[in-house]
Amino acid sequence: MTRIKAPHASGHGTKRTNGSTNGYGTAAKAPYAIREEALGTPKHVRIVGIGAGASGINLIRTVRKSMTNYEHVVYEKNESVGGTWFENRYPGCRCDVPSHNYQFSWRPNHEWSNFFSPAAEIGEYLERICEDEKMMDVIKLRHKVIGATWVEKRGLWDLKVQNLETGEEFRDEANFLVDASGILNNWKWPDIPGIKSFQGDLVHTASWPKDFDYANKTVAVIGNGASGIQLVPTIQPDVKKLYHFVRTPTWIIPPRRVTMMLMGGPAKEVLTEVEFDEKENFSAAQIERFKNDPVFYKKFIKAIERDIGGVFPLWVNGSPAQAHVNQRVREFMTASLGGDERLCRELIPNYTLGCRRVTPGPGYLEALRTPNTDVITEGIAKVVPEGIQLESGEIIKLDAIMCATGFDGSFAPRFPLVGRHGNVQDLMAKGTPGGYMSLALAGVPNYFTFMGPNAPIGHGSVFTLSEHVARYITRVMSKCQTEGIRAVVPSDAAVADYNEHIRTFMPRTAWSAPCKSWFKEGGREDGPVTALHPGSRFHFFQMLERVRGEDWEYVYDEEENPARNRFYYLGNGFATKELDPKANPTWYLDGEDA
Repeated sequence: MTRIKAPHASGHGTKRTNGSTNGYGTAAKAPYAIREEALGTPKHVRIVGIGAGASGINLIRTVRKSMTNYEHVVYEKNESVGGTWFENRYPGCRCDVPSHNYQFSWRPNHEWSNFFSPAAEIGEYLERICEDEKMMDVIKLRHKVIGATWVEKRGLWDLKVQNLETGEEFRDEANFLVDASGILNNWKWPDIPGIKSFQGDLVHTASWPKDFDYANKTVAVIGNGASGIQLVPTIQPDVKKLYHFVRTPTWIIPPRRVTMMLMGGPAKEVLTEVEFDEKENFSAAQIERFKNDPVFYKKFIKAIERDIGGVFPLWVNGSPAQAHVNQRVREFMTASLGGDERLCRELIPNYTLGCRRVTPGPGYLEALRTPNTDVITEGIAKVVPEGIQLESGEIIKLDAIMCATGFDGSFAPRFPLVGRHGNVQDLMAKGTPGGYMSLALAGVPNYFTFMGPNAPIGHGSVFTLSEHVARYITRVMSKCQTEGIRAVVPSDAAVADYNEHIRTFMPRTAWSAPCKSWFKEGGREDGPVTALHPGSRFHFFQMLERVRGEDWEYVYDEEENPARNRFYYLGNGFATKELDPKANPTWYLDGEDA
């Protein structure tokens, strides 16, 4: 691992390219000389990744499959890999995407225990991949990137990294910086006065204490997002008294498997062939069939994927599907709440289905009707040592407060990230976060991100999404590596155009309806949608099928190519494919499907 002890190098003398020049304007060129290497010869590059969750793990695999002559290190702040699925282990935590689609296409798991995987199983799946694929030699656990500055003259990122075990800070450098830390990883306490004054147990779902005992206690659960919806029915049978604080109503949809059957979508037929118990656990015989019948296994996965990806029409305003499903979900919630007038009034939203994240919540609505559960929609004035004080002045005495209040949903980096336009943290604080296809930022060369602004975070399995993003990123890095490009960045104009499209498109969706949602900037009711892709899941995949070279600006490596000729990479007339004894020199005769 390279450790740079020298002080920060200076140099932000940015040389821009506008597509009609080679990045150096009309400056005089040195005499041109042929590169004495074959076409396709990659230069050595160093790649630094941030985060070893699903996206970071997939990046390691994709880089290994598609690149050569590189170094790769991944800094992970936790003591193990897994990201979200290492951190979130609260009671009832599980994925809300069907298990066999919440996995990498290149690493199928035939032994998922349930239609929706528990958190521990997903975490074990990711850990197993890292061990089996021998990825741990790339991953540096308990290390955190705490600063990054782009050094224009060198075409490198100057990084400040902290070893969280020792507290030591050191420097590293990278040709490419890839942020795979994700959007839902920076948990926060709710902004409630006096919250740290509470003398009982104060816990957050994203930092759940191991072996925390809540049995026979009087507890509060603050928040009715996805984690609160899973937590409440899990702990309700065991606690003495449960107070559930709800600020904004949210749509609770029927169990996904039931919905797939009732709606008659692509998955209906195949689901009739799958054996479940009442808790949606797969039978032992079913797991064996998944292992031994690859044709059925592929049929099952593809049918579920089509069903998941086909929900986009529900979010298009004015569509018949949207109106139909709105009514059906309202009926489902009413029935699940037993028609209780107060609960229906306070918990069934008036805003359009989809404005906030929709969540299947088996047992959640039913738990709210139990004798030991009270739903409180009155505002919280403050937390006091003995519990929670309501705006009315009433104090609810508690043994434990459980905060299911989510994360800092902003897209600002968690550390100073200084590019050509300054610190990205400051820039995003001043205006709406906007990126390029969710994976790059204007003015930030050689920097890529998974699930950046307007990523398809609500569009199904993030595992599959990360595969498409990783392929795109490695295509760009490989282009730079083999074509003598020192720096690459999406043009300001391309980013502006892309975000104009987003702003114009979003009002036609339920996501922009008036409601408080982390889909929107700052969670504001009237904020622009910053967390979702402007289209369907399939739309996102097709968008990333090719790199739009015209949207990118390039700076060529002047040290290797002083003449700054963009065709210097063509080299000595030979090609790597003909010189590599392991390559297929007549690949062009193998046909389109080879």
